[in-house]
Amino acid sequence: MSVLIPAWDGGILTPVEKLEVHRRGLRHKAVSVFVIRDGATLIQQRAAGKYHSPGLWANTCCTHPEWGEDGAACAARRLQQELGIEGLTLTPRPGIEYKARVGPDMIEHEVVEVFTALAPATLTISPDPDEVQATRWVDLSALRRDVAENPDSFTAWMRIYVGDHLDQIVGLAA
Repeated sequence: MSVLIPAWDGGILTPVEKLEVHRRGLRHKAVSVFVIRDGATLIQQRAAGKYHSPGLWANTCCTHPEWGEDGAACAARRLQQELGIEGLTLTPRPGIEYKARVGPDMIEHEVVEVFTALAPATLTISPDPDEVQATRWVDLSALRRDVAENPDSFTAWMRIYVGDHLDQIVGLAA
């Protein structure tokens, strides 16, 4: 079953199949989550089987809301599906819009609702191997350095988030 996500097609917000959105580079809605604990954020390495950006490091969780789905509900759903994380309070942060090539024939042109969540030291993570091949907590300063020194290890959106928006996302000086 194909997933229909909100995209602007001909200037009108309409449900469009997710793969078609990326192939056509349509501007579309997205959600990104940054889970933070003691000055570090949880990042994930995308599974090798993902249809774009496989094996690259990204923020805690990112996805597209389904047609008619609320952004916060979508963020909570995908945190649970991808990482087994439940019960965190999601805090909306300033939104971000970006456009980036994510494969030879794919473009992300996203209007992103960004959320942060503070994690307790006891947070349990149970990644779905079809979505996530690894996770790690990384200090925000070290993350900035790592993205600058190893940009090809990170998704296009993660490079944009860390390079241009990290302070507004996490709401503190990193």
